[in-house]
Amino acid sequence: MKRPITAALAVVGYVIMIVPIIFVVSTAFTSGSVLRFPPDGFSLRWFGEALGYEPFMEAALSSLQLAVLATLLALLVGVPVTLAVHRGRLPGKGLVEGLFLSPLIVPELVVGLALYQQLMVGLGLDNFSTLLAGHTALMLPYAVRVTGASLALADPALEEAARGLGASPLRAFFGVTLPMLRPGIFSAGLLSLVTSFNNVPLSLLLQGRDFRTLPVTMLDYVQQSYDPMVAAASTLILAATVVIAMVAERTVGFAKIFGGIDP
Repeated sequence: MKRPITAALAVVGYVIMIVPIIFVVSTAFTSGSVLRFPPDGFSLRWFGEALGYEPFMEAALSSLQLAVLATLLALLVGVPVTLAVHRGRLPGKGLVEGLFLSPLIVPELVVGLALYQQLMVGLGLDNFSTLLAGHTALMLPYAVRVTGASLALADPALEEAARGLGASPLRAFFGVTLPMLRPGIFSAGLLSLVTSFNNVPLSLLLQGRDFRTLPVTMLDYVQQSYDPMVAAASTLILAATVVIAMVAERTVGFAKIFGGIDP
């Protein structure tokens, strides 16, 4: 009895996730001038409109810049924390790891409000610096958890063998530990990049006139216009995400990326 219920729930979940995507993608190819399903004819017009719309392109470059910097900073902080938790003699390892994973359970609006009060109002930082700090904090759980999963699956005896053969700690890290962490670092960077690029709540709260991300710009556009250009832009983002996923599968493999993450 449990299996039919589980299968039915799985089908319902897939329908809830996939049907809205089908609506958005199909309306992106319409030849009409308004969002309507089923679409009026077939045309690639709105993709050209989206790619030629300057605010979208500027916001896309801003989002990419923010996502890359936030991902790099999260990895620079998260990888050493992962090593300290899993390989070091750090007191209170569980508490430290829980602290770095806490952004997963704290609502983003709460994080954004705290950053606004402390950094923008208190310290006078600009929008970009505050957004970078917020996105980096939100990406830290990916860096710590995913790289930690790769390190947990690695054999610590290899590091001990390298040290026993006379390798210095630095050489053992770059020669043995870092290659074992590479799938985790790659997947953490990938997840962080996509998540940061598509973030809405934090970016919406901390946006400013001098720096705007693509999701926020698209949201503002929807409030003013009802044409299919946003659907075309969303389809392009979806296609880019699929390409990234395919590259990840070809280079690392989903089994290695997500393996060992289950608690």
